[in-house]
Amino acid sequence: MRTKQTIFLCAFAAFSLGGAALGVGCSGGDNTASGSANTGGNSSGSSQGGGGNGQGGSGNGGEGGDINFFDAGPGDGGLTEDSACVSQSSEATLVKKPVDVIVLIDNSGSMSAEIIGVQNNINQNFAQILEASGLDYRVILIARHGNASSAQSVCIEAPLSGIPAGGCTPPPVSPVNNPGKFYHYSVEVASHDSLCKVLSTYGVQDEYGFAPTGWKEWLRPDAFKTFIELTDDGVNCSYGGKTYNDSNSVNGGNTAATNWDTALLALSPENFGTAENRNYRFYSIVAMAYNDPADKPYEPTDPVITGKCPTAADPGTGYQGLSNLTGGLKFPLCDTTSYDAVFKAIAEGVVAGAQVACEFGIPDPPEGTTVDLASVVVDYTPGDMSPNKQFKQVADAAACAADSFYIDKAANQIILCPDTCGVLKNDAAAKVAVLFACDPGGAN
Repeated sequence: MRTKQTIFLCAFAAFSLGGAALGVGCSGGDNTASGSANTGGNSSGSSQGGGGNGQGGSGNGGEGGDINFFDAGPGDGGLTEDSACVSQSSEATLVKKPVDVIVLIDNSGSMSAEIIGVQNNINQNFAQILEASGLDYRVILIARHGNASSAQSVCIEAPLSGIPAGGCTPPPVSPVNNPGKFYHYSVEVASHDSLCKVLSTYGVQDEYGFAPTGWKEWLRPDAFKTFIELTDDGVNCSYGGKTYNDSNSVNGGNTAATNWDTALLALSPENFGTAENRNYRFYSIVAMAYNDPADKPYEPTDPVITGKCPTAADPGTGYQGLSNLTGGLKFPLCDTTSYDAVFKAIAEGVVAGAQVACEFGIPDPPEGTTVDLASVVVDYTPGDMSPNKQFKQVADAAACAADSFYIDKAANQIILCPDTCGVLKNDAAAKVAVLFACDPGGAN
């Protein structure tokens, strides 16, 4: 998904994470210069592209919304909007990160109706919504492949998988993956061990040999991860010498959730993030009691509950705890006729929660100049209009701290440090300005 932004660079770059352009005394629009500028750097051009005082230039822009380059001019005391003058326009975009969706389904004997509900809704009421949003997504299913009615197994048809419509009656011998969009890791998931199966199969080949190094090979490190759990039971399993048991209780559920979260983050910080900056969210479709009204999901701020819906064994307090920990919704499992609404709500949540990428490309500067990377300053305007904050430049990722960023010269990118990125992800109305000087005398 791409959101159009306007960026003003060299000495001032600006864009809004909400999608609105922030134009300050500059020319916007196409890839040609408009207006002229004095070497002193005063601008009187409008944001619609016209007539500043001074020297218009041309050159190659970067990719993406409108970009306007400014030269602060020799002897300028600092990089400010008033010191800038128009010299070039180009395009830039703000890109949302891809999303990897990991679906976990309990294959125990009581799950036939729920599995059929998933099969009937995962295409039309889930994948179709993600597809229409333009989001770059893929689905990884962890569950045994086969017939739902007779073996409590799962078979997903096209368009999500590579099995043609109607091809799951009866199911083929093995899953048919749809590379880039859908992957089925076939393994038996028992009543209580979904969370342990995630850990134990991460680096282990599946039964059909589709993932020789485990389902991890289908993950994309730059993608945000979304887990969706479906089970009518609780957590009680062991892996790596540790036991995860929610004990059908609130405290047990929260403890199991915290312990599993620690294990998952240790498994791959690259994929799942850190305790300070998680790169995953956990949705629960479990045997909890109905909300009021019955079709209303539980929010992540709602407490873990121990009541269960009529046809299930255990309320899944451990899964509920993970949803609360990571910001995911929680749904009762028992009413399979509501799965259309459930999967729609999860799909809409995945789209709305897609994370903004915190890397910004540096386009080519005006012809005959280079960007003074050492001068770069990132200025953040909070969406609530509280005072601006300036983020400081550090040497590299290893030097990251709060309110900081670094420049990857090889990739030609400004990269916000994890804590800084987290601030902007939580502020949909944020505006960010990148200010820097241009040095005359040579191409970038």
